[in-house]
Amino acid sequence: MSSPVVIHKRNVIIAVAIALFVLGMVAMLLVRLPGEGPVGPTGYGYQSYEADNGVKLHVILTKPSNVTLTAIADNVTETAHFGINGGFFYEGALLSIAVVNDVPVKGGLNDYGSGGQNAKYARGTLVWDEATGNLSVQVVQRTEQIIVADRSRFWAQGGVSMLPGNQTAWERQAAAEMLPAADEKRLRTGAVFDETQSLYLIVSETKATADEFRSAILEMGGKDKWVDGIFLDGDGSSQMRCAEAILPGDRREVFQMIRLLE
Repeated sequence: MSSPVVIHKRNVIIAVAIALFVLGMVAMLLVRLPGEGPVGPTGYGYQSYEADNGVKLHVILTKPSNVTLTAIADNVTETAHFGINGGFFYEGALLSIAVVNDVPVKGGLNDYGSGGQNAKYARGTLVWDEATGNLSVQVVQRTEQIIVADRSRFWAQGGVSMLPGNQTAWERQAAAEMLPAADEKRLRTGAVFDETQSLYLIVSETKATADEFRSAILEMGGKDKWVDGIFLDGDGSSQMRCAEAILPGDRREVFQMIRLLE
C-alpha cells in the first residue's frame, strides 16, 4: 500500500499533467493555422501577384475612408495595426507629408519632422478628400498647398509621383522629385487607385528597380486600370501587416504607417 505522502505526490503530478494538457489544447486553439495571420481589421481585400518580370507583389485593397495615417516607432509587423509603411524619414523625423484633417501625425504643422511637409522638394502626395469622395495625387511641398473641399475631412500621404498612366513622363517626374535609388534592386512600397476610388496598398516581396516595381503594378491592373499613384519609402522600410501577409522588410523600425481602421 502506498503511503499518504506518495499518494499526495502522485495526485500533484496528475494535476500538473492535466493542467499542462489543458494549456496545450488552449495553445493549439490560439496558434494560427498555416496561411492564417493575426486577428485584426476585416474591411479589406488581399491579393498577391507575380509579374512576368519576376516581381511578387502583396496588395491590400480597401476604401480610402477605411484608412488613416499614424505615427509609430516600430516595425509595422510589430504593431497592433494592419497596413503598410508610409513615407520617407530620417532618424525619426518624417520627411514626407502625413496629415489627417490638416493635423500632422507627429507634431505641429510647421515643426520639422512632424509630417507637415515634404522636406526639400515638392513631391507627389496622395490625397483623400472625404467631402468630394475623391482621391488625387497633388505635387506639393507643404500641407497648406493641398487643395481639398473641407480641411477638416481629409488625409494626405506624401511620397513620389508614380504616374501609372503616363509611360513617357513618369521617370522624368520621379527624378525631379528625387525618388531614392530608382535604379537599384530594392524592396518597394506604393499606393495606387482606380476609377472606383478603390485604394491599393502594395509592397513587393521581391527586390526591384522602380521601373520593375511600377511595371509589375501596371501588369497586375491591366491596361488603363490605374488613375494615379505614388511610390512610398522602400528598401528595408517596405513593410506590411495583415491576416494574409507579414512582410517585415529588414526588420527596422519605421516612424509612420498607413493603417486600416476596420
